[in-house]
Amino acid sequence: MDAEDRESAARVRSLIQRARCDPSLFRAELTRISPSARDAWVDQVFGLGAPPEDGPELPVGCVPYLPCAVDALLRLVEHAPVRASSDRFVDIGAGVGRAATLVHLLTDAPAVGVEVQPALVAAARELAARLRLSDVSFVEADAGQSTDGWAAGSVFLLYCPFSGDRLAKLLAKLEPVARARAIRVCCVDLPLPPCSWLEQTSPTSLDLTIYRSMLTD
Repeated sequence: MDAEDRESAARVRSLIQRARCDPSLFRAELTRISPSARDAWVDQVFGLGAPPEDGPELPVGCVPYLPCAVDALLRLVEHAPVRASSDRFVDIGAGVGRAATLVHLLTDAPAVGVEVQPALVAAARELAARLRLSDVSFVEADAGQSTDGWAAGSVFLLYCPFSGDRLAKLLAKLEPVARARAIRVCCVDLPLPPCSWLEQTSPTSLDLTIYRSMLTD
């Protein structure tokens, strides 16, 4: 990332902290950056360093934390889509809060991150506090065990948080949510098992697939 991009990141961070960076401005600044530099630029805006080491709280079967690519999230908010007026975005396996924060800044939709590791939850909450974002919050929970704090979501991101039995348990938790209202499930680098209440709505790309629910009571 060159000096001009670092200056842009510092300026945007200041605007966010002063509540003077709306989604159109943030998107314009982000998409001005070369695609190869966007992840580094977002980390600079957010004040993030290298991804932290996972702790002993990471359950067996869960994938170690890695941040989702910025360009995948740009496509997600466009194709899901995510709307401020009607949606609540939920990131399952939120890590340090990067994806939830980014989607909120791109859309102004409230965002919730669900993370099982306490140290990562603390880092995510520090990020939201650092940027003074009241509509971005984080829940310390095992998403396969409980929906407390995030069941009100309408757009869910699964960036390969786990597979197998744990993924099946999460989908079982999401089905009652889908019976209450229409939801979208956005999967990055994660093939879903056959699920009768979800249908694919976007062409499968190398990394992103979007599904919508077909259940309402």
